[in-house]
Amino acid sequence: MKILLTTLLLSATTALAASSRPNILFILSDDQSAATVGCYGNPDVKTPNVDRLAREGMRFERAYVTSPQCVPSRASLMTGRSPVALDMTRFSAPLPAEFKTYPEHLRAAGYFTGVAGRTYHLDGAPGTPGARIYEERKLATFPDRLDFVKTASDRAGMIAQFEEFLDAVPDGKPFCLQLGFSDPHRPFTPEDVPSPPDPANLTLPPFFPDTEAVRKDLAAYYGEVQRLDSDIGRVLDILEKRGLAKDTLVVFMGDNGAALFRGKGTLYELGIRVPLIIRWPGVVAAGSTSDDLISGEDLAPTLIEAAGLPAPTDMTGRSFLPRLRGGRFEGRTHAFAERGPHASSLPNNTASFDLSRAVVGPRYKLIYNAMWQLPYFPVDFGNSDMWREIEALHREDKLSPLLSRLYFPPTRPMFELYDLVNDPYELNNLAGQPDTKEIEKELKQALHEWMIVERDYLPLPIPANNKGKKKAAASDSEAGK
Repeated sequence: MKILLTTLLLSATTALAASSRPNILFILSDDQSAATVGCYGNPDVKTPNVDRLAREGMRFERAYVTSPQCVPSRASLMTGRSPVALDMTRFSAPLPAEFKTYPEHLRAAGYFTGVAGRTYHLDGAPGTPGARIYEERKLATFPDRLDFVKTASDRAGMIAQFEEFLDAVPDGKPFCLQLGFSDPHRPFTPEDVPSPPDPANLTLPPFFPDTEAVRKDLAAYYGEVQRLDSDIGRVLDILEKRGLAKDTLVVFMGDNGAALFRGKGTLYELGIRVPLIIRWPGVVAAGSTSDDLISGEDLAPTLIEAAGLPAPTDMTGRSFLPRLRGGRFEGRTHAFAERGPHASSLPNNTASFDLSRAVVGPRYKLIYNAMWQLPYFPVDFGNSDMWREIEALHREDKLSPLLSRLYFPPTRPMFELYDLVNDPYELNNLAGQPDTKEIEKELKQALHEWMIVERDYLPLPIPANNKGKKKAAASDSEAGK
């Protein structure tokens, strides 16, 4: 009798532990900055469903991805490691099999796991020259990592795959799904955009040229954000109708910043600061916010711990589960990001090939441009009529001095230092200034040490000797002019 009672108690405890594990739904948008969401303070874009998530959960004000490009950033989100450590700084690189993803850890613990919707980007670059090598060398690994691996190219297909995944979840199993959407990625399309924004009424950031073409382009981007929001509303409704909402931890995040001026492909705020909202009924306080510095590396260990598992020791990301639970939390002091080759283009400009690193601290950000000799070129819209018009305005001396300095200097500074409190648009480079000398030194040291630990292949930002320091200082000064 005693043995039977003990067995029953153990069974009940195991069942309770299993039922208390949350389902996890990770909704990932494509090319979306924090500044392009209503609940982050933008009055020009309407995002009622994302805003609702924020009212019912926690909004993170300082979430930074590890790269302003989708492939490296998504690799970090999946593994809790930096793109440099993962050998994922090249755009077409497949995720090495030896690096385990957070869904794999959850799968081993009994979760039904999957990816659906927009391509997850981590099995190489099918359809490009040499793509057969991915299959021949078994470099495409996700079909073996997860239970459900599907992609869709249209919005209806993405929603349908979400329902298909839910239908496939075995009875009694918690699930974990990364659901990707293509919006608001370029090219911008007007179909099914709810309440399209009026270009004439938009408030442009000070680093945006104010032309009719720029206004129309930004309005089209906001339209895609609003369309994405409507799709997120459909996803949340499906959870409600299936009775899953109260048992599901929902994460909404952008994979990298918007393909706009000084956005995607750059290490400025519009390129790497993204929306991050987490709703977890009964755990996360509704309507709460966090100013903690969060890295894309931190998502994987956080979700693993939320499922009741210990965070793997090989993950360099830091779990912020204590913050979600409302307890004491000592966050990170620095977040790091890298920029490498983009897409599959030849290195004709810095849109297709650039090498830079950034470290974000409590107040300041340092950017290290290893290829400072080359000028800026925008990612994803450098061949547009809009950009050609901006180039023509510059040639005709009709562009403001500020915009000409930002977009058309013959070289860039090797180092850029910004006060994100007093200069949130990053217009005033403080590198080399006496008043911020110690701050610049501290951030360079943090970046230097991180690059050593991560086995980064770029030259380190602090020269090895005094002679080198003098030469570097001269180069920095000249490059920063």
